[in-house]
This record gives sequence, structure tokens and C-alpha cells, in this order.
Amino acid sequence: MALELEQVTIAVAGRTLIRDLNARVGAGEVLALMGPSGAGKSSLLAWVAGVLEAPFEVRGGLRLDGRDLLPQATQQRRIGLLFQDDLLFPHLSVLGNLLFALPAGPRAARIDAAEKALAEADLAGFGPRMPASLSGGQRSRVSLLRALLAAPAALLLDEPFSRLDIALREQMRQFCFSTLAERRVPVLLVTHDPSDVPATARCIHLDIHA
Repeated sequence: MALELEQVTIAVAGRTLIRDLNARVGAGEVLALMGPSGAGKSSLLAWVAGVLEAPFEVRGGLRLDGRDLLPQATQQRRIGLLFQDDLLFPHLSVLGNLLFALPAGPRAARIDAAEKALAEADLAGFGPRMPASLSGGQRSRVSLLRALLAAPAALLLDEPFSRLDIALREQMRQFCFSTLAERRVPVLLVTHDPSDVPATARCIHLDIHA
């Protein structure tokens, strides 16, 4: 499984944000996108996810495991997106949030899958809790679990650790990247913090074009 970007150029209001970007992210690999604000990092993630709208103009190719993604709607692309804000549904319990992401099937099997995921994230027994009762690190782990339980073929991370304190950032980085590597999910990571980038990751620095 590989995510491939081919000669991608993104422009808005007559200004080029990204020019002729080529990148390949293999199974379990992380490609970090770094650079100043306004360089087009988040716009690139939005385009890959299929949610970048006018007035942005984009040309280039996008493939996942050899499949052309550009003709496909967002929900067909099987690409997960995790933001710095956890975006959990406040009216649903932790278990309810996880069940929302799981594919349709027997309820008992779906509950079992959600509870196993919570146990793997050191959150066993947290299913009945409401998001408002969780710490920042716990909410981040639940949000990541929800993204993974949707079985994405690739995952986009947009500053996912920026709202955590130093201790929680380290804990979440280790949990996040070890889980993604184990599941062999290609990852595009946007961050301003070099310490967020795994040692094994490749890095592309994007600049602001004149």
C-alpha cells in the first residue's frame, strides 16, 4: 500500500503555494511536511482528503495502491484525517464515538472491536465515559482510535499533538506512530515541531513562493 503524489501544484488567488511536488509514502511510512504558515501544508492534506474547494486550483496526480483517487468522492478514498482538535462527538460516549467509525456489522462484534482497541490504548473500561470527562491525552487517544477503527488505507495528521503538554505529546507520539507502523498505514504528517517527526520519517520542507 503506497500513497503517491505526482507533480502536484496548488495555487490560490494567483499565488502558487506548492509547485510540482512529487512524493511517495509506503506502507507504515511517515512523510512529514514542514514549513512556515502559508506554505500550503494543510491545503495539501485537504486536497488529498478530497475536501479542498474553490478558490484553490490544483493540478497533479494522486494514487493510493495504484488507484487513481481524483475521480473519487471523499468517502470513497478511504483516507483518514486527524486534526489538532480531537473533534469527538460530545453527546456520544467514548464507546459511541468508536462505534460511529466502525463499519456496519453485528453490534456485539463491533463493541468487542472497540473495547479491544481501548485496551490496546491503555483505556480499558473507558467506554461509558463522556468526552468532557477525559484528559487531553485521553481524548487524543480516543480520537486516534476512532480514525484507525475506520480502517483507513492512509492517514493524514495535521498538527495532531500541538494542544498537548510536553509529557502527553511524547506519550501520544509513541502510541500514534507505533500503532500506525504496526498496521502498515501510510502517513502524511504536517507539523511545525521537529520533535513530532519520528526518527525513521522522511521530511519535505515547503517554502512560501513569491
